Amino acid sequence: MEISDDDGVRTVTFDRPGVMNALTMETATELAETIEDVEPDTHDAVVITGEGEAFCAGGDIETMVDTEPNAVETFDGIAETFGRVVESALTSRVPVVAKVNGDAVGAGLALAAVSDFAYAAESAKLSCAFVRVGLIPDTGGTFLLPQLVGLRTAKRLTMTGEFISAAEAAELDLLNDAVPDDGLDGRVEELLETLRKRPTETVGLTKRALHENASKHWREALDHENTVQTMARDTPEHEEGVAAFLEGRDPKF
Repeated sequence: MEISDDDGVRTVTFDRPGVMNALTMETATELAETIEDVEPDTHDAVVITGEGEAFCAGGDIETMVDTEPNAVETFDGIAETFGRVVESALTSRVPVVAKVNGDAVGAGLALAAVSDFAYAAESAKLSCAFVRVGLIPDTGGTFLLPQLVGLRTAKRLTMTGEFISAAEAAELDLLNDAVPDDGLDGRVEELLETLRKRPTETVGLTKRALHENASKHWREALDHENTVQTMARDTPEHEEGVAAFLEGRDPKF
């Protein structure tokens, strides 16, 4: 896995093209740690992408085979690796962007789903392929997919494991958009330019409120919204935004 920092953006590139960038437990842990290490005072976003023709083929099954699986060890292992990736992405204080350069399968599809933004090359195919190896979706799949695409479509994707095009994934709201392969870098860079101009701490608080309110009763959600808004109003970014508005200039976030 390659990690680079440039102009406020941390880019994580899966670099195992020979196995379609399949993830080992160690790689998943490294990815989670890398996302957790990002702070809004140093970064505006995290971008996840792949080297070669694939984005991510999911978990590397060959490295995970256990001849005598223990249920407790299996649960702990998943929670501490792939589960930790989901938690790190959902709680990250900066936006996480999936640049899906090629096929996204299993946990690879889940990574696109958990990201705040996801753009894919039109040639990419996506599949929630867990059922093909006798597993249910993990990496947050059973939680994330129904929220994004609806319960009936989530059942179709998870129970059949069929491959869908990037264009259909965008229509289902699994992706923000599918773009021509040679335009993917440019489209993601457009998004990053927009995010660089936004107050990163405010964006993080917005993300927090949206995620935490998703399953709350509306009264509880309003209370939480008010709490987070109070936090936002107490930031230098809010002060600068109001000053810029009153002075008729662009804010300097």
